[in-house]
Amino acid sequence: MVFQEPMSSLNPVMKVGKQVQEAILIHQKISKAAAKELAINWLDKVLLPNPAKMFDRYPHELSGGQKQRVMIAIAMCNHPTLLIADEPTTALDATVQLEIVRLMQYLQQEHQTAMIFITHDLSLAATIADDVLVMYKGEMVEYGTAEQVLKHPQQAYTKALLACKPSPDHKGFRLPVISDFTDSKQFKTFEPVLRGSAIVLPGNSTLLEVKNLGIWYAERPGITGGIQKQFKAVDDVSFILRKGEVLGLAGESGCGKSTLGRCIAGLLPANTGQLLFNGTDLATLSTREWRSMHRQVQMVFQDPYSSLNPRMTIGDMLAEPLRVHKIVPEKETENEAKRLLNLVQLPASARDKYPHQFSGGQRQRLVIARALALRPQLLICDESVSALDVSIQAQILNLLKDLQHEFSLTYLFISHDLSVVYYLSDRVMIMQAGKIIESGDAEGVLKHPKEEYTKRLVAAMP
Repeated sequence: MVFQEPMSSLNPVMKVGKQVQEAILIHQKISKAAAKELAINWLDKVLLPNPAKMFDRYPHELSGGQKQRVMIAIAMCNHPTLLIADEPTTALDATVQLEIVRLMQYLQQEHQTAMIFITHDLSLAATIADDVLVMYKGEMVEYGTAEQVLKHPQQAYTKALLACKPSPDHKGFRLPVISDFTDSKQFKTFEPVLRGSAIVLPGNSTLLEVKNLGIWYAERPGITGGIQKQFKAVDDVSFILRKGEVLGLAGESGCGKSTLGRCIAGLLPANTGQLLFNGTDLATLSTREWRSMHRQVQMVFQDPYSSLNPRMTIGDMLAEPLRVHKIVPEKETENEAKRLLNLVQLPASARDKYPHQFSGGQRQRLVIARALALRPQLLICDESVSALDVSIQAQILNLLKDLQHEFSLTYLFISHDLSVVYYLSDRVMIMQAGKIIESGDAEGVLKHPKEEYTKRLVAAMP
């Protein structure tokens, strides 16, 4: 089985190559040296860069997409008869997703492997599946060939799912959601509500200006313990983010998108350059100064499973930032927590539950609610809708647009899903190997790309 969440599926104290090697040694009667060679070969097969070097890295040194590729290698290295893939490409960018799907199809044909491919991405289901089964509240609502179910759906719920997927036609409109359709027996034609695409404030005032930003990691220590080689995760990046704007940041996994977002949020130090937020250079702030700045800059992380404290109730989790930053009077804390849950379409009863009692999509909504608790000016969304099914994804994207208009919020929206980036963003930047290689308005960059790399990304979308 390939699990949905690679962040919590890999052993954090074991090198990723050893984990692939272990799976091979348990099931195949070969030597350790042969198993290592085979493990490196599989890391190469799932398109990890420098597989020999990757063998010796720990999970925390890999991006989310790279971790997922390691998980796929572990599941496939013993040529299983049945492969159960639970959202296996959720964390992967379009080009790698295409290659992984091709690899799975190749394995399936070569070894006569049967596959159950669990996904909320209907475009991907259309690409990979022979038959499609649609489930709703634990029951099967439609079953048939992929052509039949996805091109000529009979059930209202299936039609609703297909309508919720962001497409180029949705740009500037409100996305339909499941609740916009009547009951399961009757399908209602839904006309999306027109919405202004941009709310940049008068004067195009700059909220964030990034100048020549560089973020480096030590790749190999020297003999004396000093740094012998450095990996430039973000290399001389400059851009401007205006107040009230949505700036999309797209690129393949491992290109430096999340590293850039974490640096702006104060979670990683900058080696070179400036981060001017309302005129204040974030790169030079002390830990004490960052405490007040966290109210202005919040981040929604890619992985909702490890973003929440498993020992805190949701009510306590939402109340903590409210109390620390004195957002509302103490007696209003409970009502504010209810309001935040309501904002992300979760019931007030969720306050008394723990994170493990929620699905992946619900946890991501809780993370968004916690980020909104501090009423920030800038919200950095790092793959914040990648774990959500199309209906909930549509709700969250509508919610982000609503909040943007209501509170004049500014977003840096990091994603590998170009359809979502195109729908939500006013401007888009494409990142490759730590550098911004193309930028401009969303229409220009994603419909008329100039760079070969951008054209390849667009072409790889299912």
